[in-house]
Amino acid sequence: MNRTARLYALVEELRAAAPRQMTVAALAARFEVSTRTVQRDLQVLMETGVPVRGTPGRGGGWSVDPDMTLPPVRFTVEEARALAVALAAADARLPYAGAARTAAQKIAASMSGPASAAAGELAARIVALPPPSDPAVHAAVERALATGTVLRLSYVDAEGRAGDRTVEPAGLLTAGGRWYLIAWCRTRRAGRGFRLDRITAATATTEQARSHDLAELLRGSAAAGAVQPTLLAGFAPAPS
Repeated sequence: MNRTARLYALVEELRAAAPRQMTVAALAARFEVSTRTVQRDLQVLMETGVPVRGTPGRGGGWSVDPDMTLPPVRFTVEEARALAVALAAADARLPYAGAARTAAQKIAASMSGPASAAAGELAARIVALPPPSDPAVHAAVERALATGTVLRLSYVDAEGRAGDRTVEPAGLLTAGGRWYLIAWCRTRRAGRGFRLDRITAATATTEQARSHDLAELLRGSAAAGAVQPTLLAGFAPAPS
């Protein structure tokens, strides 16, 4: 078993045992490797963000949070190529680009054989110009959306006028290669779209924002007909 396969098998072994812990010695015997090899593998998993944790001392061992991990996924050659193209678009201009990059690294590490070769060959053919973007702005927008909190913006509108806004985020809109934060603007007392590349500064607060319906904020605008991208439909929560 090569190392990549063993790392994924190691996670699955810990997932199957959860919430019970497993010792390094038991894992070493299971995979027929040395305890030092298992310790190195566990360190690699921690460094790549897999939620494995160890409890030192007598009776201690290693475990993984099964709710925070996914089982191994096998990709066809066509799927691997599609992922390479989709992830290539996740440059610094896009929201959640940092998380997309780490996800790409994990996906690449999980691939083997023809799928890995196909993705690598296509990835070598894709290049992008570095975008003029502020990662701090995206981090603040992502945090506000995730926590449902108020966001303070410094924004330059289409006419070049700069100003400060306090907004209550509702969601993100992508159109024509641009990304927009859709939010309730307290200054205008109405729903507004803020182009991410025109936000010059953003500060996430701890103030809880009111809940706003994204479709309602878009009603009457040029984006009133916006629909959820087909590729994201599989992530939608099941109806209650």
